[in-house]
Amino acid sequence: MRVSVFRKAHFNAAHQLNNPNWDNEKNEAEFGLCNNPYYHGHNYELEVKLTGEVDPETGYLYDLKKLADIIKNQIENRFDHKNLNLQTEEFKNFNPTAEHIAYVIHGILREHIESEYDITVRLWETPRNYVEYPA
Repeated sequence: MRVSVFRKAHFNAAHQLNNPNWDNEKNEAEFGLCNNPYYHGHNYELEVKLTGEVDPETGYLYDLKKLADIIKNQIENRFDHKNLNLQTEEFKNFNPTAEHIAYVIHGILREHIESEYDITVRLWETPRNYVEYPA
């Protein structure tokens, strides 16, 4: 029996979208207000989806307490109330777009969740804009 389980989480973080290979004018033209040199923040909403086979002995696909702990310890504690550009190793040289943040979160979770489970990360940057990895 193949099913999916979901866990939601939340973190607040600041960032600046900027390509260091471009001059200020090109960065401003491409990223607009998101290129603010003083940064700006978002209230990110995160949804993690695990898909796989239900364990016939427990009836669980995955222990949701264990998933919640992984998300709290590996994602929320790492990114919440941080300036992603300045305070995280993951984004010191990687433009912290929503697409890149979802990709990085997926990679972190993949290190802590067994390979038998498919992982999908959905990240809302605003109530109207979100990304999903893998798509």
